[in-house]
Amino acid sequence: MGGSVRLEMRFGASNYAPMPVTIVRGNGVYLWDDSGGRYVDMMGAYSAASFGHCHPRLVQALTDQARQLDTISRAYFNDRLGSFLARACTLTGMDSALPMNSGAEAVETSLKAARKWAYKVKGVPADRAEIIACEGNFHGRTITIVGFSSVPQYRDGFGPFPPGFRLVPFGDAEALQAAITPNTAAFLVEPIQGEGGINVPPAGYLAEVARICRANGVLLICDEIQSGLGRTGRFLACQHDGVTPDAVTLGKALGGGLLPVSLFLARRDVMQVFRPGDHGSTFGGNPIAAAVGLAALDTLIEERLSERSARVGAHLLARLATIRNPIIREVRGRGLFAGIELDRDAANAAEVATRLLQAGVLTKDTHRNTIRCAPPLIIEESQIDWAVDRLAEVLDEIARAKARF
Repeated sequence: MGGSVRLEMRFGASNYAPMPVTIVRGNGVYLWDDSGGRYVDMMGAYSAASFGHCHPRLVQALTDQARQLDTISRAYFNDRLGSFLARACTLTGMDSALPMNSGAEAVETSLKAARKWAYKVKGVPADRAEIIACEGNFHGRTITIVGFSSVPQYRDGFGPFPPGFRLVPFGDAEALQAAITPNTAAFLVEPIQGEGGINVPPAGYLAEVARICRANGVLLICDEIQSGLGRTGRFLACQHDGVTPDAVTLGKALGGGLLPVSLFLARRDVMQVFRPGDHGSTFGGNPIAAAVGLAALDTLIEERLSERSARVGAHLLARLATIRNPIIREVRGRGLFAGIELDRDAANAAEVATRLLQAGVLTKDTHRNTIRCAPPLIIEESQIDWAVDRLAEVLDEIARAKARF
């Protein structure tokens, strides 16, 4: 155990349980530990490292801006933010954007916007607005957000929670329809649930959800923090269903893996409910964040990484489907966003992730006993093949050991 790890364990809060490896360097799809061991990154920092590690263009954008101007707060205009917001709005089809830092902050912003829109535009009585979300959701870890989580651990010990939220089953449009009342302000949904187990809804689900929301005067807010920015093979995952929501949250890859950058984007009538002093962030929209965010969006488009994700992701899912092992219950995903659900009686996903680490592949387990794959969008098919071969070997070893007992 290195000195840095000892210090982290001594002085750091125990809200994470890191895997037994210390990463010291990254380049592209590869990471190196403090002993010189090299790993293929199939985790991608929960989609934050979508461009690969230390992408030269993004590092250059950050360092150039850091030498010129850092944070001045939004008390003044800066010469970087406007271009970033315009590019983001053009690409998402939204009218305006509000910059924040973390994804959770973007979601919190969307909740505030939806509630104020309900009161000022829709005419919902004061303090009666409801927001519907999905079972199995993951939108962040603030008090408000964990208050409408369906994962007991995320809620345990953190109540009381703010009221005004209802949950419906993910992928069930009829359940959404039944849950809507005259006080419903918005439906908040991940087009593909990430932390929930890489859960892909039935074909046409989002299109039907959009129709229901329009018919009932309910805002459709798509949380694209993990599924957006090319991860599923389209710029936004909701585009697979031809849907333009009323509002979108972006984060993770928007900061190029270099720093936290997030956005809440929406139609003008939604965003215009904010007035000076209603909401803000000291660091949100700072010049460095804006410069990196714009470079990230430009890189995504110019390097055609969404299209690459669709092509290489199809190869990933096809290769995963060739693994013949009874431990695998299901392979789910779209683009370079895949989950391998394992039979709980045969293998523990956390143990499999640890064995993959030992084999040179970095990934992580998530809900439903699932191994997640969200590698950088620059990954090559040959690198996918190597990582999938290691997964097949690990699962074979576990199956053989189980057969002996």
